Amino acid sequence: MEIRQLNMEEFDVSTQLSEYAFRYKLTAEEKEQRRQHFVPEQYWGLFDEAELQAKLTLLPFQVYVNGKVFDMGGIAGVATWPENRRKGHVAQLLKHALQEMKNQGQTLSFLHPFLVPFYRKYGWEVFAEYKRYFIQAHQLPPRVEYEGKIVRDVTDIATLDGLYQSFASRYNGTLVRDETWWKRSVLNGNGHTAVYYSSEGEPQGYVLYENKDKELICDEFVYLNENARRALLTYFANHPSEQFKMNMVPVDDELPFLLPEPRVKQELVPYFMARIVDLSAFIAQYPFEVNHSLDLVIQVEDSAASWNTGYWHLTVSEDGQGNIEPLSSGDKLTADISGDIQSITALFMGYKRPRELYLMERLAGNPLRATELDRVIPAGRTFFMDFF
Repeated sequence: MEIRQLNMEEFDVSTQLSEYAFRYKLTAEEKEQRRQHFVPEQYWGLFDEAELQAKLTLLPFQVYVNGKVFDMGGIAGVATWPENRRKGHVAQLLKHALQEMKNQGQTLSFLHPFLVPFYRKYGWEVFAEYKRYFIQAHQLPPRVEYEGKIVRDVTDIATLDGLYQSFASRYNGTLVRDETWWKRSVLNGNGHTAVYYSSEGEPQGYVLYENKDKELICDEFVYLNENARRALLTYFANHPSEQFKMNMVPVDDELPFLLPEPRVKQELVPYFMARIVDLSAFIAQYPFEVNHSLDLVIQVEDSAASWNTGYWHLTVSEDGQGNIEPLSSGDKLTADISGDIQSITALFMGYKRPRELYLMERLAGNPLRATELDRVIPAGRTFFMDFF
């Protein structure tokens, strides 16, 4: 068996595997479009005597964590032929991808799971969820008179991205979008945009939506202040739709509180998974809370990335700088806190607090030390609006 990057001549066999594994069929035009965007070095395959047995895509991204940008490796397109399942091919590819990400300085990795328990075996953990609202027309908040204006079908990426980045950087895990991503993955459908401009002409919010027969479907609702939110809600209310479906809403959103009747249908959807690829490099970048110091020993288990496994001495200075050093396994060591890489990821991404994980028995050790750790981890919320 050999693991290597694909080459341009292997586009067709890679596409055949994707079509079979994910149960779709590309038209000739769609296949040619994908061929033009095919980046062979982002595709890794496991080969047996030159025959492709399994593959995955490793995409270079950046994401926000506590307002700071981290390099992230996105795993997508994991596929194998049915006769090869349960032979460990995907496991080999995932472990190889982790080593590649470590080599490239990608301290985090995200993926969208077909099955959460499968990827938990290799260190990924659910880190983000979103809400979905189903609001009937009569349940919308009353229309308001607002200063400024709303402009429909704005396609200027600089305007949209400026609003997106201001909104997204408030959360942990949101993607740093570049122009190519906006064109190919965000503004690639038949939907509409609408941007709210203040009376001074400053863009302060936008929506991405589809206007169907009886339903308006909003896929992104981004606003920088309450004026922008109320103006955009009024804009929606001016449509003759019977139902308004709002997707990808942050978990901390409080729209129901603003509704005359807050008992609207809501769904909470677990979404993407994350894992820390390189604990040492991640902690060196991580912005801790200032004015608190910390000194403790953490034990980490990571069956897929052995470089994370072991006892670690974690220190945090009062200026928020963290440092983590491995401790010799030959010493008689006692961990203040211990957990697997899944729990450690949920902790530092801000998805779960240390005390929560301790109460759920996902962290073990001294509960007082968990409280100390809680003080140095910023109180952020996770969110992810994209898909790959």
